[in-house]
Amino acid sequence: MIDTLIHARWIIPVIPEQKVYEHCSLAIDRGEIVALLPSAEAAARFEAREEIRLDSHALIPGLVNTHNHAAMSLLRGFADDLPLMDWLENHIWPAEQQWVTPEFIADGSRLAIAEMLRSGTTTFSDQYFFPEATALVTREAGMRAQIAFPILDFPTPWSRNGEDALQKGLALRDDYKSSERIGVVFAPHAPYTVGDETLRKIAVYAAEAQIPVQMHLHETAGEVERALADTGERPTERLQRLGLLGPQTLCVHMTAVNDRDVELLRASGASVAHCPRSNLKLASGFCPAARLLDAGINVALGTDGAASNNGLDLLAEANTAALLAKAVSGDAAALPAHTALAMATIYGARALGIDDIAGSLEIGKSADLAAVDLGGLEQQPLHDPLSQLVYTANGHHVSDVWVAGRPLLKGRQLQTLNEQEVIQRAHQWRGRIAGRSQ
Repeated sequence: MIDTLIHARWIIPVIPEQKVYEHCSLAIDRGEIVALLPSAEAAARFEAREEIRLDSHALIPGLVNTHNHAAMSLLRGFADDLPLMDWLENHIWPAEQQWVTPEFIADGSRLAIAEMLRSGTTTFSDQYFFPEATALVTREAGMRAQIAFPILDFPTPWSRNGEDALQKGLALRDDYKSSERIGVVFAPHAPYTVGDETLRKIAVYAAEAQIPVQMHLHETAGEVERALADTGERPTERLQRLGLLGPQTLCVHMTAVNDRDVELLRASGASVAHCPRSNLKLASGFCPAARLLDAGINVALGTDGAASNNGLDLLAEANTAALLAKAVSGDAAALPAHTALAMATIYGARALGIDDIAGSLEIGKSADLAAVDLGGLEQQPLHDPLSQLVYTANGHHVSDVWVAGRPLLKGRQLQTLNEQEVIQRAHQWRGRIAGRSQ
């Protein structure tokens, strides 16, 4: 007797690599995967409290979004078609000072979580203000998250300075130290917003307590050029000097990269969060994902916030990453479909330090799953389900999502969030922001 038996047309476990199982079943009990076996054998071996048949679907690991600013979904489309620093300094930062409150964060995070669940994401890493509000909403929704609390050396809506942010973030970490689904980590915002003194403190705390660190890094060529002019060091060199570049470091963006940067990342064991659609929209540059992967660096995927991407669809991100890698490298074989899916799943779990429980469909791991319907006209004829998943599917094809065996999306319907309430609150915020901005 087990809790759930899911019969799927295809199961793509990610590990083993490039493996696609046909007419197989996944057995789930007490939130964990207990077997993956042919459907006929599963029917004979198990009696399940619930049986689910997905006759035209691919069952995959839940997607892992390694970089997001969830509540910025309420600023979707607010300041489009602008370069990064103009976008930040003249539009986003003033709007945040005016509008960002715990209420804004809670409503924006619910909107983002709903969107992510409806596009197959089961785990996300969030870096934004009032992280305690995001953590609470995430817990209510039943999702898995890494809450990366923002640290900046100047006043923000959440903190007075870097030291204040550190103390608030460490207190939040204490609140969630026993949580199975929510982790709290350091997020110094960027090299140009955090000074050496604060970064040294973070390095000490991170080393002593084995706490991961996430940071925007090498987001644009201009950032690197300014760093060289101001300090004589590239940002990666500065982080290495300060003891912040290591296996628990997640470097977000990494678009302006030279041979020295690649070697530092490789030697340190740091991971990279590649956000291709956001980088394209802001014209921030191209992360050389294929080159980094070839060098042995773990590269995962992130959406960034919906203010700079306009969507949180990680399948779309995998598609863009695969296509962009081919264009940037001039090699049509660069970053194939199976690698793009791995970046959205197991590589993401590895970047967040949870690859022992998530990111692949292996016995003993948490039953974090997404079902993607490949039966539509646009996917026919279907020669290779893994290829179709990356090159023709998107979040709208996701029908069901589970986290630790619990259904959070069922037949496209959210199970832990009220979709109409989420939409209504988003409409109310649009009215407030538009009214004050006019």
